[in-house]
Amino acid sequence: MASSNLYDIRIKKTEAGLGLVSFSFIKKGKTIIEYVGHRVSTKNDLRNRYIFNVNKRIDIDGSPRWNKARYINHSCRPNCEALERRGRIFIVSKRSIQSGEELLFNYGKEYFDEYIKTSGCCCEKCN
Repeated sequence: MASSNLYDIRIKKTEAGLGLVSFSFIKKGKTIIEYVGHRVSTKNDLRNRYIFNVNKRIDIDGSPRWNKARYINHSCRPNCEALERRGRIFIVSKRSIQSGEELLFNYGKEYFDEYIKTSGCCCEKCN
């Protein structure tokens, strides 16, 4: 299981609100943290901003505040990606991440269209 104890990552105020910032150097391809929460059936049709689809049957409701990974913000030019491994979601670095850099991943088209597009994307690429 990935643990936030592997790297010094902290919830900080960012341009998009609260975000997750690394205070450690992280090499490309490293597992940083697991996206955790309550496992729910996709049939529940539970809709909130922290639902992460694992497969056709299971979603993870990452809304509890103890899920530190929920604070990772969206970017159209991310430095992380979410990977599914054995029914679990892990956040992995796409490139080396410097100390002081915010962790970012692309939330995907469906999420973007539903939640971000109407208010405008505030990531570095879009501004």
